[in-house]
Amino acid sequence: MTARRGSVHERESFSLNDMLRSIRNSPDFKKAGAVALFIGTVRGETDEHEPVQKLKLEAYEEKANEVLEGICNDLKRRPGIVDVQIHHLLGEFEVGDDLVYVAVAGSHRKEVFAVLEEAVDRYKREVPIFKKEYYLSGKGEQLAHWKTEAGRSK
Repeated sequence: MTARRGSVHERESFSLNDMLRSIRNSPDFKKAGAVALFIGTVRGETDEHEPVQKLKLEAYEEKANEVLEGICNDLKRRPGIVDVQIHHLLGEFEVGDDLVYVAVAGSHRKEVFAVLEEAVDRYKREVPIFKKEYYLSGKGEQLAHWKTEAGRSK
């Protein structure tokens, strides 16, 4: 499977192994001395500590793919960086399920860790991905609300 550096995927159509295979197959991978990963998962409670039942993630896919690819290409230009990939999953997810994979390959760990943190911060801030959080209120009521990936209510 050949994937773009950054894109959204329907749940179960892309895996962490797909991303790792893509990074290792890069012609520049021989220059890498480190690969760092971030795996975002469904947290079991809201910011207000209410139990989460599930999440539904949607995106303005064309724009999300464009922005993700742009972030990856921008960060790949950093000194010592060999590859940057961000792959966000869409659909319905249970607590503990993977939502996003971010990987950075580079010459040395210090460069890789710094770029990994920036990649995560940027996708959360810049990419039009929205999540509907289904949860139980303190009174046991089933509730739901939409949030952007950065956490702002929609």
